Amino acid sequence: MWPKFSRLALLGLVAVAVQLAGCGSTPVEESPDTTAERLYKEAREDMAAGSYERAIKTLERVESLAAGSLLGQQAQLDTAYMHWRNGERTEGLAAVNRFIKLNPSSPALDYALYLRGVINFNENLGLLGKIANQDLSERDQSAARESFQSFKQLVDQFPQSRYAGDAKARMNFIINALASYEVHVARYYFRRGAYVAAAARAQQAVSEFQRSPAAEEALFLMMQSYDKLELTGLRDDAERVLRKNFPDSAFLNQGKALSARPWWRFW
Repeated sequence: MWPKFSRLALLGLVAVAVQLAGCGSTPVEESPDTTAERLYKEAREDMAAGSYERAIKTLERVESLAAGSLLGQQAQLDTAYMHWRNGERTEGLAAVNRFIKLNPSSPALDYALYLRGVINFNENLGLLGKIANQDLSERDQSAARESFQSFKQLVDQFPQSRYAGDAKARMNFIINALASYEVHVARYYFRRGAYVAAAARAQQAVSEFQRSPAAEEALFLMMQSYDKLELTGLRDDAERVLRKNFPDSAFLNQGKALSARPWWRFW
């Protein structure tokens, strides 16, 4: 859905401009603002019809004609949204970042932060279809972290925003996804006998994402890795923390070996 200033006066201005244009028989010279409003109406029609590239070009003209106005700001946000819908993530991020930089006090800043978060969110978290063909230890999670930071900024600055609730839900998802990713990498190393690396990644998951469900397996991986390394003190510490925080853990109580559980069962 496109952002709308509550500010519904904006759409009212568009409607008034169209009515005035059709009312009188004597042609009048159009002002720049009227031209921008008409162009914006055309852009919205293209947006609704799925003509994203044409909408982007028209919105750029609107932004130029209505620079500094609410309509110009709306055109900037719509341009960012259209780039994203058109599969142009880099351009979408550039557009929304430019909006945030140029309009730090805009009434639509909350939406801009939300949009930036969503663009990064969708870029990085749809990995289940790709993960089988990738080396998990090399996958970049920066977009997911940037998405989290955008949502966090939104929630911190605008707790009453209409987008805050969804942002919080996405933040929780990102935390769980990042924690699961760290566990995936730790498991990847463990199965290849890289026990030091496995313990380190599992420790990172526990330290950074303590409340994530993935922390249970991370502790178990730490325990197994330290056992392979014959570091009995660290192994016992990890087991003690695991038993304290997850007393009913299937890893301990049912004796399930790491290799017996396919990676996708943890997502």
